[in-house]
Amino acid sequence: MKTIVVYNSQTGFTERYAKWIAEAAQADCLPLSEAKKRDLAPYKAIIFGSWACAGGISKLNWFKSNMDKWAGRKLVVFCVGASPMDSPDIAPALRQSFTESEFAKVKAFYCPGGLNYEKMSAPSRLMMKMFRKTLQAKKDKTEDQREMLRIISASYDISDRKYIQPILECLKD
Repeated sequence: MKTIVVYNSQTGFTERYAKWIAEAAQADCLPLSEAKKRDLAPYKAIIFGSWACAGGISKLNWFKSNMDKWAGRKLVVFCVGASPMDSPDIAPALRQSFTESEFAKVKAFYCPGGLNYEKMSAPSRLMMKMFRKTLQAKKDKTEDQREMLRIISASYDISDRKYIQPILECLKD
């Protein structure tokens, strides 16, 4: 099946996953800026990957605005975030990114990446700093909040090729 992986990456985690998926699926792989200039009609499967932040998926509107045009194709979205795979917030965040009708047309996945403060944009670094300060100032933190504070205090990488397996399985259907 002729497949393309289109990605939007800020700090490199999403690009890494996109390239892993493309390699394993023998797919073409393009950054979003290049894909916007291309006709994706020849592809039978279109995979879009981007980074997650505050419960949303960056640049998802580009993908959603093209879904009707890509009717009849296998549509897949993956997002990469800083949360571990077992976070209870992931499934609801993926679900709320789509309307009912959109969600019926797409398969959505999450891949844990990490944080790379050195490559983050200034606004993203500022947002993370404000989030850390808010958590630090909170009295009577829950265990989850203490763990979150510990995790976001420095750059880290929890990406792993094993997380692309469900995406690859989806392409076989």
